[in-house]
Amino acid sequence: MKPTRRHFLRQSALAATGAGLISLPTLEAIASQRKRISPNDKLQVGLIGCNGMGWSDLRSHLLQSDVQCVALADVDQSVLDKRSADVEAMQHTKPQLYKDYRKLLENKDIDAVIIGTPDHWHCMAMIDSVAAGKHVYVEKPLANSIEECNLMLAAAKKYNKIVQVGQWQRSGSHYEKAIEYIRSGKLGNIRLVKVWAYQGWMNPVPVRPDSAPPAGVDYDMWLGPAPKRPFNPNRFHFNFRWFWDYAGGLMTDWGVHEIDIALYAMNAKAPKSVMASGGKLAYPDDASETPDTLQAVYEYDGFNMLWEHATGIDGGNYGRTEGIAFIGNNATLVLNRDGWSILPETETKNGIKVYKVEDIPDQTRNGEYLNEHTKNFVQAVKANNPKLLKCGIETGSIAAINAHMGNIAYKTGRKVYWDTAAKGFKNDPQANALIAAHYHNGWKLPVV
Repeated sequence: MKPTRRHFLRQSALAATGAGLISLPTLEAIASQRKRISPNDKLQVGLIGCNGMGWSDLRSHLLQSDVQCVALADVDQSVLDKRSADVEAMQHTKPQLYKDYRKLLENKDIDAVIIGTPDHWHCMAMIDSVAAGKHVYVEKPLANSIEECNLMLAAAKKYNKIVQVGQWQRSGSHYEKAIEYIRSGKLGNIRLVKVWAYQGWMNPVPVRPDSAPPAGVDYDMWLGPAPKRPFNPNRFHFNFRWFWDYAGGLMTDWGVHEIDIALYAMNAKAPKSVMASGGKLAYPDDASETPDTLQAVYEYDGFNMLWEHATGIDGGNYGRTEGIAFIGNNATLVLNRDGWSILPETETKNGIKVYKVEDIPDQTRNGEYLNEHTKNFVQAVKANNPKLLKCGIETGSIAAINAHMGNIAYKTGRKVYWDTAAKGFKNDPQANALIAAHYHNGWKLPVV
């Protein structure tokens, strides 16, 4: 029996706390699945930044028996030691360890690198990697500024390397089918796309005093081009996302995933204008800097896109904590990591209210898409064909640049107008100043 819409919404709400989580096998399970492959047939990879998504990305790559991890780089010695032991448990050989990723890039055995650092390191690590002749899998968002995105695009082109961005929803089969439906025209004229991330699990970040860096951490290297500041545990590891020095908050963290799918489905790349409003409204006194509540309205040719995010709340649009809604004259298609459904509009014919489109069964997720995304990267590298990529660097740059535009509109507090040809904002020096990357501590913005 077809699930009712009420059932679907209720189940989505109940599953909200686990929606979209990445599930990977245990280290032992990965080890047992790996087959014996000739060393000559293996893709030799190194990992730069060994916590969080960097580690998830490597584990996913190692599900493929023709991938071998030969090196790890991280500024935290305790992380290096732990991940070295974990890698050995999965593949039965030890990787070489580096505190400075530039030494890793000197290793001629490495074919490709995975970059899982905080956002403010993505640009330099990626450009150094392609310049060293390595292919790259780089975590999202592509960069911490629009200027860096453009430099990374130029570097990938100059050095002719395969670069996949970790927006793994692009490798999801149910996303692909939803996009086919959207582009079929059945929804009618799509005038509004809603995109959101409501994160109920996020609690306030408590104010904590500055302290000495943990033993074994090269804090100066962790800061890199970011402004010099005393070490504070709130800014380290996961919570770096909520500080402007290193990242762009939920807008660039979750936003690039959802905005990417929205713009791809609508065949759009750059807005005509953006305005945004929000702030620290949920937790005004906590330690984070980026807004915990934000709405941004993007104007494109023929439609508007509304981005929303909020922390401490799970009750997002249509009963989903995250998602995208394509609102057309005939129906609305609601899509998220759990699946998608059609909400038909009605009309009256011969005195009877009928749906404007067929009310098809709700569609569900099929598989672990991160694994499909890493397989896609390996396939493209082995074929030396960037056209095979599900989320190449140009795709990743579109999502990141649009997300940064939303943050720029928020910071200026007014509507900003984009000039695609000039790659800047029209008659707005303040907004254009926020496009630029600012490097500190002797680090220089890469020259391509």
